[in-house]
Amino acid sequence: MENTAVSQQPGHDGARGEQDRDAKTITATLGSSFQIHLWEDRTRGELWVPSCDHRSLVLVSDDFLRTASGNAVDAGRRTFEFKAVTPGTHRLVFEKRMGWKFTAEDRRVFRVLVGV
Repeated sequence: MENTAVSQQPGHDGARGEQDRDAKTITATLGSSFQIHLWEDRTRGELWVPSCDHRSLVLVSDDFLRTASGNAVDAGRRTFEFKAVTPGTHRLVFEKRMGWKFTAEDRRVFRVLVGV
């Protein structure tokens, strides 16, 4: 992970022209990669699904690290690694999906500011 920073500042998302409360800002350098870590409980059927413009941000890897425990719980930290391939401001949305629901259980929005 090179030249990236995450800010907790909410604000206006210029990529979509709408207000995303609690949006986090990530700064990255063109051609660098950055990671996003999210907690996932697969025992409950949770699954984080990312969505973005794949011409601007490319998913490089998707990894799951199960927490060490002696029971049958399948929960842990999911790590998504993206590579910034075009400069500008890009919107990256994660929705926590449950297999039996039509709507997202949770939603996380990131503004990715890619500079040269």
